Amino acid sequence: MPFSLPTGGRLAVLAFSLAVALGATGLGGAPASAAGPASPYGPQPPQNPVTAANGAATMHGDSASSGTTPYPGPGTAAINYTRTALASACPTVVVGSDGYVLALCTSIFGQTPTAHLLDPVTGADLASLALPKGSLFGGVYAYLDNGDRLVVVDGNNNLVRIGHHRAGSGWTLRTDQSTPLGNAVPAGDNIVGLTPAWDGRVWFATSGGVIGTVDTGTGTVRSISTGEGVQNSISTVPGRTAVATDHALYLLSAAPDGTPVVDWRAPYDRGPARKPGQLSWGTGTTPSFFGPGNGTEYVTIVDNADPHANLLVYRAAGGPDPVCRIPVLTQHARSGTEDAVIASGRSVFVTNTYGYPYPALPEGAPASSPASADFDGGLSRVDVNAQGTGCDVVWNSPVKSAALPRLSLADGKIYTVSVTGPTGSAGLNTFAQYHHSVIDPATGAQLTSSYLGIGLVYNPLQMRGTAAPDGTLYQGTTTGVVRISKR
Repeated sequence: MPFSLPTGGRLAVLAFSLAVALGATGLGGAPASAAGPASPYGPQPPQNPVTAANGAATMHGDSASSGTTPYPGPGTAAINYTRTALASACPTVVVGSDGYVLALCTSIFGQTPTAHLLDPVTGADLASLALPKGSLFGGVYAYLDNGDRLVVVDGNNNLVRIGHHRAGSGWTLRTDQSTPLGNAVPAGDNIVGLTPAWDGRVWFATSGGVIGTVDTGTGTVRSISTGEGVQNSISTVPGRTAVATDHALYLLSAAPDGTPVVDWRAPYDRGPARKPGQLSWGTGTTPSFFGPGNGTEYVTIVDNADPHANLLVYRAAGGPDPVCRIPVLTQHARSGTEDAVIASGRSVFVTNTYGYPYPALPEGAPASSPASADFDGGLSRVDVNAQGTGCDVVWNSPVKSAALPRLSLADGKIYTVSVTGPTGSAGLNTFAQYHHSVIDPATGAQLTSSYLGIGLVYNPLQMRGTAAPDGTLYQGTTTGVVRISKR
């Protein structure tokens, strides 16, 4: 049957697009220590004072979008796993200070954005709250604030904080605060990226290129327009915000009244067309801050150059001239990525999604060139040199990642979901086999692989897993959340 997607963020598109595939098939402990000597990577980005703890506060771990966690994962030993069926795709999974897990999902039937509270012991769904969908919904990029409230923009362009509260012997989710964004979001536009600054203001970006801040205490909203599309989330470190449009990387700060100020703009090679395995014409990455000193010296994205995408690294305080522009994922004839990178210390890890078949595309997405391609997978590691004057490729790995990997700074391992078997559009949802995989960040070698399941219900659709303080890993899939723990 006909189906059209609203314009919106990358992961909103992924979540909404699941309805196509699913409808067609008829499928309805004690805290671990923080990063230490186990890992040569880091440091972590600074802890944002208005978010939950780094590692489990956002889809990408922290407001810097580092893709790291200070907690260990399940490791290379045998695992236990359970699947919480939510009849929803769940791109954002975060963990509060009380250990309870919150997932922001999009329901298969009705495509309704819904928050779920999961039991940290069993993974059971304890409570849920459906959000207004409206005519446009791009608020799949959410974060957890320092009061363990899920912060997201609903379909009515209200920035809401969702708290979980005891209700008798059970739990309930409710909207604790709602702030309208008003005319800052033009008619027909919608919020894509969302992240807080250190002063408590919340930065946002729309798919139409509006960048703004909102003070949820006063309701004051200030914004500017870039005139360029935004299809990824945004990132903050002290005093700086990074936004990648479909033409350039922007570094911004805020005027005293909250109005965004462009500190510098760096155009990149967006290539001749959208690539297969990407959802729009331009970068597929959320900007990531990293660095060996305080975790904020550099900011990085991956462009859309042809035939191979380039990793671009900039000095956050330096301006639009890159430290390096280096081809990545060159083990294959062509490459590109729809995934945010892992960035930590002097190292950046890039995942290849070229040819990855998504069930549907954003409304108005241009045709890809070529029309389709094989999904070969693979990862690259690139290091900035000690002088900060250039970069080198350390390794290229053949691991075929179907999820967005995460690096544990506690145990020095990369965690992802790999895929074997047929990986065409039909294969990923029928006979492809999905595995919990652990990768050595020093070499790119796969250390272990544990079978999870087959077909559609285990497809992670390039979504990122989140590690809890007790080492349990929560991985969103097309139909719910998989809970993975050490046996």
